[in-house]
Amino acid sequence: MTVRLAIRVGPGAARTKVGGARGDALVVKVAARAVEGKATEAALEAVAKALGVRRRDVRLVSGATSRDKVLEIDGDVIQLTEKIDQLRGS
Repeated sequence: MTVRLAIRVGPGAARTKVGGARGDALVVKVAARAVEGKATEAALEAVAKALGVRRRDVRLVSGATSRDKVLEIDGDVIQLTEKIDQLRGS
């Protein structure tokens, strides 16, 4: 099954961190700069690690050049939803 997740990426952070919320979006801070898709790729890797899934299970649906992105994540919907809620601080 697949879960859709809105994220808000903060490039150029001191360290990578997944957690918190901005509206409905999960906040993902990455050390990579927003150059040539490096911040996007770092965000996808960070989300995969935080949710305990493989990187290939996380796909960008929209927002390639925006801080606001939508992802699709393959895995157990219940487990993913619980982890996402924990990361948002819900």
